[in-house]
Amino acid sequence: MKTGSKVWIFPDGDIPPRDPYDLSLKNEGTHGHESLVILNTGDEPARLRLSVFFTDQEPWQIELPELGARRVVCHRTNEPLGAENRQIPQVQYSLVLESSHPVVAQLGRMDIRQPNLAYYTVMGHPA
Repeated sequence: MKTGSKVWIFPDGDIPPRDPYDLSLKNEGTHGHESLVILNTGDEPARLRLSVFFTDQEPWQIELPELGARRVVCHRTNEPLGAENRQIPQVQYSLVLESSHPVVAQLGRMDIRQPNLAYYTVMGHPA
């Protein structure tokens, strides 16, 4: 089964702050983050490249590890990415995911800036 697109665009990236001193959290392991989840339903591995766009600097190119056939992977954007171990700073950013084969991608955000935790996901725009 092949589903998805070779290009996915996520214009709204904003890593929430990681605040281990927030006493309103019931689970001490919970912290603000974003996750890029990629699903490959195809029969071939997918080579993945991520472009990170910023408001005040040139985009970064990050080669992500190959995603095997019929596999899913989650990349936390608040952690180092790719072989280059590039760390996205805590600023506004956008992502463009390019794949050698069709994949499905979504971005999730855990926001801890209020006592009621918010986790939500958005599908990217397939190009």
